[in-house]
Parts: sequence; structure tokens; C-alpha cells
Amino acid sequence: MDPLHDDLLAGVRDVSPLMLGIVPFALVAGIAAVDAGLGLAEAVGLSVIVFAGASQLAALDLIGSGAPLAVVVGTAVVINLRMVMYSASIAPHFARYARGVRAGLAYFLTDQAYALSVAEFGASDDRSRALYYLGAAVSLWIVWQIGTVAGVVVGAGVPDAWGLTFAVPLVFLALLVPAMKDRPTTAAGVTGGAVAVVAAGLPLNLGLLVGAVTGIVVGLLTEGRSR
Repeated sequence: MDPLHDDLLAGVRDVSPLMLGIVPFALVAGIAAVDAGLGLAEAVGLSVIVFAGASQLAALDLIGSGAPLAVVVGTAVVINLRMVMYSASIAPHFARYARGVRAGLAYFLTDQAYALSVAEFGASDDRSRALYYLGAAVSLWIVWQIGTVAGVVVGAGVPDAWGLTFAVPLVFLALLVPAMKDRPTTAAGVTGGAVAVVAAGLPLNLGLLVGAVTGIVVGLLTEGRSR
């Protein structure tokens, strides 16, 4: 593989603006790991194995509050269910690659890599699917891991006045709003968010889990009625 292939560099270039939100997001994830009582090796292991910001933060918050393991795992699984839909959507673009290659590509799947790749694949037939995707996805992975380690190292020493946590919802809003382009996705996003806010007072942070499940159900019901 040519490390300077134009399609690979295009993926790196297109994902670069999103790093402004990813860096503080990763720092927050590292700081959250320290707050939850994890050491450097545990925090890095979680970040490398899971590599899913939203579920990592939710899991760390639950771990820090002493939630049962079943609740921690269940919440992370529900939050990441969207990856199943992403996979089904992007899989046809990688159908010609070997199973092992597709498995490797799947590991790097994130909201940002998916959104950028699907948009680019729809606009250009000349791009190497794997190279463009890897340019975006691996760049995100590298920055995420470095940011997480930095967050663990600095720990709680980062002043609240820096407002790093404010970058987390901004990253997801930047992806969510353009994705709400039809009735099912809009209904799922609005309902899930509203329910999560209303249920925020539930113990063990179950409000997030309830909101996510409700959003998925409403989206599926709305899609079924629109057919």
C-alpha cells in the first residue's frame, strides 16, 4: 500500500477539521478514566479495545458510580447498536475485499469515518474505498489514543474553566443534525434525546440507556409506518 496514495491522503484531509472536536473529546475520556479509578494501562486498554467514545464515557461514568457490570455492558451495547446499521450501510462498498480485510476495516468504524466515507463514496466512483476510509478512520484512531493517554496523564489537573466537556456534545451534534434527514431518523433523535433528559434522574445513569432504547424503537416504528 502506497503510504502517500492520493485517496489515503484525501481521507486524512477530509477528517482533519473534525479533530478540533475529537482532541478534547479524547482528553475528556482519559480524564473520565482517571476519575473512575482506572490506571494508565486499564484506560489505554479500554480505549484500544472498545474505541467508541460515547460508550466509553457512559461506561466510565457508570463504573465510577459503582453500577453493576450488567448495566455497564448493557448501556455500552445499546449505545453502539448504531454501528450495526452503519455496517449494513457501508458493507456493499467493501464487498470485493477479503473477509480478513473487511474485519480489519470494521474495527476502525466510527460515526465520523462512516459519515465522511459514505458521503465521499456517493460523490465519487473513482476513490479507492479502503484507502479513503482508512485515511479518515486510522487518523481518528491515532488522535483518539494519543488524546486519551494525554487525558489520563494530566488527569484531574485540567481546569473546569477550559470547558473540554462542552466539546463532546458538539461533536455528536455536528454528526446528528445532518443525519436527521427523514422522519425515522428525526423521530429517533428527538425522542431519544428528550427521554434521556427527562430520565436523567434515574439511578445508575439508566436515563441514557432508556433514552437510547426509546429512540431506536421510535425510529423503527416510524420507518415501518412510512413504508
